[in-house]
Amino acid sequence: MKNKKLFTEILLSWNLSENKREMPWKGEKDPYKIWLSEIILQQTRVSQGLGYYYKFIKSFPDVQSLADAPEEKVFKHWEGLGYYSRCRNLIATAKFIATKLHGKFPEKYEDIVALKGVGSYTASAIASFAWNQPYAVVDGNVFRVLSRFFGWDDPIDTTEGKKKYATLATQLLDKKSPGIYNQAIMDFGAIICKPQIPLCEQCPLQLKCTAFRTNKVNSLPLKTKSIKRRERFFTYLIAEYKEQFYVKKRTGKDIWQGLYEFILIESDKLLDEVQLKAPGIFTENSFSISEVSKTFSQKLTHQTITGKFIHINLIDGPDVEQGYSLVTKEQLDLLPFPKFITSYLKD
Repeated sequence: MKNKKLFTEILLSWNLSENKREMPWKGEKDPYKIWLSEIILQQTRVSQGLGYYYKFIKSFPDVQSLADAPEEKVFKHWEGLGYYSRCRNLIATAKFIATKLHGKFPEKYEDIVALKGVGSYTASAIASFAWNQPYAVVDGNVFRVLSRFFGWDDPIDTTEGKKKYATLATQLLDKKSPGIYNQAIMDFGAIICKPQIPLCEQCPLQLKCTAFRTNKVNSLPLKTKSIKRRERFFTYLIAEYKEQFYVKKRTGKDIWQGLYEFILIESDKLLDEVQLKAPGIFTENSFSISEVSKTFSQKLTHQTITGKFIHINLIDGPDVEQGYSLVTKEQLDLLPFPKFITSYLKD
């Protein structure tokens, strides 16, 4: 228990005298802005999420304005950030708060964690930052700091491991200033106890750090699971007809749900223009190829997408019953597309 008390004291002292990490949501008390920042930062680096946070706050300054916004506009703001289920949950939760809770963000932890897309970490962050409630956050930074300092080799991606770390985090929490403590340990993990090349020589916890004393800094924390990615091959047809383009909204329970795409042919390998056939969409000799892109690739959590874009000019349009709509170039610029497609459009 002595080391636990010392850990908290040293961490808070470091935060007061050495922590210079600036972020626009630090010290924020508005639960809407805290919630928004935390959802954006799920699976996202702070440097990448900053611009999105500013953009969202400017367009949707409160939960009511977000709930009232057209979904395509919200998705357009999210475009390129990835993990689009976060955006769908963001929209659903905003509408729930606006309609069922009359625009008032819930204050109790149990009510916050029940919101769609909000887990225990995000609920703890909101409760502690907005209302100074004693709930400890446990994210990747916290796992790493605790595992190294206490020398724990319990895997952080197992149910048992997560429970053990959550219990320890709660024991270490400064109950008088939980918000300050939570921010301090996350900042410490981001600035000092980094995943790669941690700044051990500058670490005020160094003398008591088990991983440093046993030369295990680079091997902790432990994980048991390795991600296996599925390989998928996409050929997108940029089908132009009378200076308009055919697009379709993805509605199935697959990646990029709610975003738009061009005509897609998915196959077991990459196609080329000679193999280009789209049964049920085009009739033979009804189009000409004007451009074939280089190969693009994007790694998602559980799959890798490899593909190319073939720009074709149509003599006759495809059957609109296939779900495709014609849009102008100006309309195209307003639609939300997945990063895989925007990478091509910007290339």
